[in-house]
Amino acid sequence: LELSLYSIESMRPSSLQVFANSSTLHGMSHIFAYGHMTFRRFLWTLSFMGSLGLLMFVCMDRVYYYFEFPHVTKLDEVAANNLTFPAITFCNLNEFRFSKITKNDLYHVGELLALLNENYQIANPHLAEPEVLAFLKEKANFVNFNHKQFNMTDFYNRTGHDINEMLLQCTFRGEECFPLNFTTVSYHGDYFFVDERLLSFCSVVFFPFETICSRKIYSLKYAIAFMNQWLLGSRNQE
Repeated sequence: LELSLYSIESMRPSSLQVFANSSTLHGMSHIFAYGHMTFRRFLWTLSFMGSLGLLMFVCMDRVYYYFEFPHVTKLDEVAANNLTFPAITFCNLNEFRFSKITKNDLYHVGELLALLNENYQIANPHLAEPEVLAFLKEKANFVNFNHKQFNMTDFYNRTGHDINEMLLQCTFRGEECFPLNFTTVSYHGDYFFVDERLLSFCSVVFFPFETICSRKIYSLKYAIAFMNQWLLGSRNQE
């Protein structure tokens, strides 16, 4: 009786064979078929393993290719006999020159610049470099200090970036250009009173950073158009 039960158990298909015959994955039912290994079964196994290996190879190749961050740069070169001097915009995330800040500036806008806290003390001194910390300690000593009137426009003009210091080299159409070839325009400066229509010719990216524009945009045509628009807007407000 025990022998007959053992024979019956050995004739039953394994769980893997049951799964393979019920699976919709192509080739599984042929690989794990009932009975002994046959040549047909061997070919199915070889084909399945080869296809699986090829799939894994292609997937890994695409993953490696993705992490190489490939890019394509296309350039269209157009020859021009005569070019107009372009409008150039400098947008510096650091709006102010630290070396130009005075004690009076630090007193009025030190907290705004995240240099001082609300108690007129140096904010996060452990994060500052030694020379910067020494400068701040000297400027932030407000003992017996009589602060003066503060003007934001003057502050921007005095501490903002200067084209004479920023322009290292400039060449246009084979000729050298200098800082005097540029005109500075700023919302907070006293150079020009301008609106967004005029500044649009300067390709302004972000305000209130300084904008460097060529002199060509300040032609008589644009000046007249701007003044007419400004006068019309003033009359409408009245």
